[in-house]
Amino acid sequence: MDLWYMLIFTVFPYVCLTIFVVGHGYRYVTDRFGWNARSSEFLEKESLFAGSVIFHWGIILTFFGHAGGLLIPQRVFDFFGIDARGHMAVAYWSGLAVGIAAFVGALLLWRRRLIQPRLTAVTTRNDRITLAGLAVVIGLGLFNVVFGHYNVLYTLAPWIRGIVTFTPDAGLMRAVPLSYKLHVIAAWALLAFSPFSRLVHIWSAPIFYLFRPYILSRRRAAL
Repeated sequence: MDLWYMLIFTVFPYVCLTIFVVGHGYRYVTDRFGWNARSSEFLEKESLFAGSVIFHWGIILTFFGHAGGLLIPQRVFDFFGIDARGHMAVAYWSGLAVGIAAFVGALLLWRRRLIQPRLTAVTTRNDRITLAGLAVVIGLGLFNVVFGHYNVLYTLAPWIRGIVTFTPDAGLMRAVPLSYKLHVIAAWALLAFSPFSRLVHIWSAPIFYLFRPYILSRRRAAL
């Protein structure tokens, strides 16, 4: 059992992180023309907006919520007057809201692929795996929020911080419920798969649009 915990909760995360970093770098160098989201907007636009907006806002806020809730130690929250109970309450309600948004958005995007003939024709196996992986990871996370009610602040959270600081302790995951373990494993697997999918476009978000100078158009004066 100790060996399996070591392999799953110590070796596996670092294998996934290595594939994530090396895979993205290699693809960027060798496949720049394929470095995009392969948008299907030109094939069908009407049903894309709702699913895309809901999904992207949900998944982005979920990411920042996980980063803030799991990577920041509880003692920091205590310093600002937020005890563990308050921390978990905020995590529950915010996680419920953004989790539902991300899951519903993913289902809408999946449904769009299934009912639009032109999109079904161009949907690849890689696309199906990507959407299925997102649905599994988000679905497990939402399941944990609704039915889990497990305090992760002193088990899963320090384990994640240990992975980041290269001091992992697989033993912290022993008391974690199975659904949480499956959520973590699926998330690492999706992370490793992302360099080989359309998920690479997370690095191409047009953030610079927020800071670029305005384009001024002046009418030419009549001579």
